[in-house]
Amino acid sequence: MKVNGTYTSIEQMRGKMSNESPVSGASGKKAETKTFDEILFSKHASRRLETRKIDLSEEQRERLQDAASQARDKGMKESLVMVDDLAFIVNVKNNTVITAVNDTDHAVFTNIDGAIIN
Repeated sequence: MKVNGTYTSIEQMRGKMSNESPVSGASGKKAETKTFDEILFSKHASRRLETRKIDLSEEQRERLQDAASQARDKGMKESLVMVDDLAFIVNVKNNTVITAVNDTDHAVFTNIDGAIIN
């Protein structure tokens, strides 16, 4: 279900991402995977950063990227990454931050298969 052009759940985002074929041209070869910096935040996560007034420093971005690499190395698919007092849900396969949370006092995170506190 789409609400205002966005997806209302991680499952819907995951389904959309898995249905998109990363092929280029008629050759059928896979397109090059973008680096983490190029596709760092989904539209949903970008809106969350803006509305919650979250401004990541370069050092925090590097730690987030490092945590995503660690999650990939451990075989995680959907990971919770904690950077200081910020929480991010990362789709590891697609190098995409799905959402960002800056109030984690009573937060509940579902549909993750691992967590990295960095």
